[in-house]
Amino acid sequence: MKIKLRLIIMNFFQFFVWGSWLITIGAYWFQTLPKIYPLMDAATHSSVWTVAAFGALFSTMGIASLFMPALLGIIADRWVNAEKLYGICHIFGAAVLFSLPIVNNPVTMFWVLLLNMIFYMPTLSLSITVAYTALKNKGGDIVTDYPPIRVFGTVGFIAALWIVSLLGFETSAKQFYVASAASLFLGLYAFTLPKCPPMLRIKQNKSFIDVLGLTSFSLFKNRQMAFFFIFAMLLGASLQLTNAYGDTFLHDFAKVDKYKELVAVKYPAIIMSISQISETLFILAIPFFLRKFGIKYVMFFSMVAWVLRFGLFAYGNPGDGLWMIILSCIVYGMAFDFFNISGSLFVESQSDPAIRASAQGLFMMMTNGFGAIIGSYVSGIIIQKYYTYADNSKDWFGIWIAFAAFALIIALLFLLVFKGKRDAIKK
Repeated sequence: MKIKLRLIIMNFFQFFVWGSWLITIGAYWFQTLPKIYPLMDAATHSSVWTVAAFGALFSTMGIASLFMPALLGIIADRWVNAEKLYGICHIFGAAVLFSLPIVNNPVTMFWVLLLNMIFYMPTLSLSITVAYTALKNKGGDIVTDYPPIRVFGTVGFIAALWIVSLLGFETSAKQFYVASAASLFLGLYAFTLPKCPPMLRIKQNKSFIDVLGLTSFSLFKNRQMAFFFIFAMLLGASLQLTNAYGDTFLHDFAKVDKYKELVAVKYPAIIMSISQISETLFILAIPFFLRKFGIKYVMFFSMVAWVLRFGLFAYGNPGDGLWMIILSCIVYGMAFDFFNISGSLFVESQSDPAIRASAQGLFMMMTNGFGAIIGSYVSGIIIQKYYTYADNSKDWFGIWIAFAAFALIIALLFLLVFKGKRDAIKK
């Protein structure tokens, strides 16, 4: 089997696993769990299935990303083949996902989902390491060869959303069974992928940093790389905001009589999948934009796209404002790809081959670690305190405008302080 086809299959199922539940878990949390497990807080006499608790739940990916991608990146650089670690993580992740439907309270669900994230989050950076290594070993150019492969990850995410939505699993625990089956398959398939052996060899006069495997943190010595990682963290926060609340936002229109029978309200995951369809187009545009504008302006375009993403949500609705929601989903492709994919290519080009896996793990730690915690946990508290009414309904306009303002401030600051060069990304 040709190497590109093998990597396409890997990317498809990598994001199929995530797409099976990431966007729809909010609907399951707010609509289904309070009905089957109507637990009440003894102090406030209100449901325990709150926005703040959901924000904490969604922050599990951030907590796991603080240490697991970097830790497994170190292991892959020094001791164990990256493709083997990748497979082991997915197999264990499949077992945890299979157990999620039996969880009946927020605290237990937090810990079980955290365990799943501990296994899943490192696979995002490990999959990149496996793909980049395989392509380079075949003499490929990652800037031009990887995006068309990665686009099938987005196709996998879309396929998962459509399957879960059309089967009526958006508010059901069955979404986790779909994810579990896909994760098990991918875990076994990983052991057939091209070998990606450790490349870091420690010298006899090794330093304390070498012993701990923290060599990738030396990237912070470069001022512009340090700025890059800080802004990547802040953009990671924006990503978690839309993942956590986009589907729930559309589901809430079911409470309004004039909207509840509309397609966008009945099948919100399908509407949200337009975001991923848009991704497939913008991924293919990355090589052109990187060579034309350089990493600084590609990242800036991403930040402006986040402003539009949230602003259009604020003014949109499933009726006469549906075009704004659809346009927001189209803009998402640029917001996500120009930050995530271009960022990983930039980190790869600026890192020594010996620390390739741990450098990608560091990037993942900043975006899906610290960024996810800011975007999930902190936003959950803010929404609960300032944008949730007494009947637990949400001020969605205020929420999305606040998110848009956050993204705008980040964009303006980035333009002022980051000095990335146009030719920063090389083969």
